[in-house]
Amino acid sequence: MDTGALVRLLALVLGLLWAGAAQAQLTDILTAPKTLFDRAIEARSAGNIAKDNAVVLKINGIMANLGTVKASTEIYEQRVLITGLFDDKALHDRFEREVRALKDVKKLYWHAAYLAKDDPKRKGLLSWDEVLAMNTKAGARLVGTAGVADVNYRNATDVFGTVYLLGRARSAEEKKKAESRVRDGAGVKKLVSYVDMRP
Repeated sequence: MDTGALVRLLALVLGLLWAGAAQAQLTDILTAPKTLFDRAIEARSAGNIAKDNAVVLKINGIMANLGTVKASTEIYEQRVLITGLFDDKALHDRFEREVRALKDVKKLYWHAAYLAKDDPKRKGLLSWDEVLAMNTKAGARLVGTAGVADVNYRNATDVFGTVYLLGRARSAEEKKKAESRVRDGAGVKKLVSYVDMRP
């Protein structure tokens, strides 16, 4: 299946699921089979992966308790990346405070933002569909890239056109190549990299 057909199929599935699925969890639903396979062949211990899963469950629990799905979570080796856009300042601040209080998080990269519903800056933001498409394409560019172990990376995209890369490179060359592949996409305005280098 070519990339265009895959994007069209993804758009159709998203359209059907959109009405009932939470935005921040939709990517997880669509990528679950690949994610489970990737985790099985990842260059990390099962214990490390289990720790990541426990942290994500705690963060999802915080979101459930607060009644919000305005944030998205990516994690690698207990380093957590939070993105999202809130229109309620008190909710944003409480969510951040509760996530920062988690003891199992080694490093938190906080990129969730607050922007009032009536703020004129909202007019120039990407739609959720555009964010999801940009993020999916960024991740797809890593897959099959020679010299890049894509299972050791997580990517996220926000409504401002920023793509985030989190993970571990085995060399400086791999890190540079992964960052370049993720950055090299239509609409990407900025890359923020949280890639550690370690063989």
